[in-house]
Amino acid sequence: MLESLSHGTSTAAKFLALPAEERRTALAQLGLLRYAPLFVFMAASTANITVLGRWFAAPDRVKFPDLRGADLAHLDLSRTNLIRADLTGADLRGTVLRYADLLFARLVDADLTDADLRGATLNESLWQRARVTNCLLTDTVGLTASQRISLGQRGAVL
Repeated sequence: MLESLSHGTSTAAKFLALPAEERRTALAQLGLLRYAPLFVFMAASTANITVLGRWFAAPDRVKFPDLRGADLAHLDLSRTNLIRADLTGADLRGTVLRYADLLFARLVDADLTDADLRGATLNESLWQRARVTNCLLTDTVGLTASQRISLGQRGAVL
């Protein structure tokens, strides 16, 4: 299975065509099981094929996921480590990120409408133009006072 998961967008398309349990097995064999919540249930969309293509092409950057434009809507990513993740333009509508680590994360232009980030760690996160209507940000750690004001004015629940 892993021999077909080496690099590029064709690899990403093959990975996303696998059933969830085979995706989990492949991630375990790659030593990346900690990313199972992210990649096991990720939709097989064009956006995600692009995202995974970048991921497979640069495995040395896996600690700092490049998730620009990812379609992660409605996934349960509770307690996921997304430190230094670039989620620019990502679709996170309805996504559960409870107690997730989003330190230094870029959420620029991301859609977090109805997302649940209760208890998340958000130190040094960037929120420019992020859509946050009904985004639950109670009990989070690391937002600055000005971020709280700005996010609250845009419809986040603090």
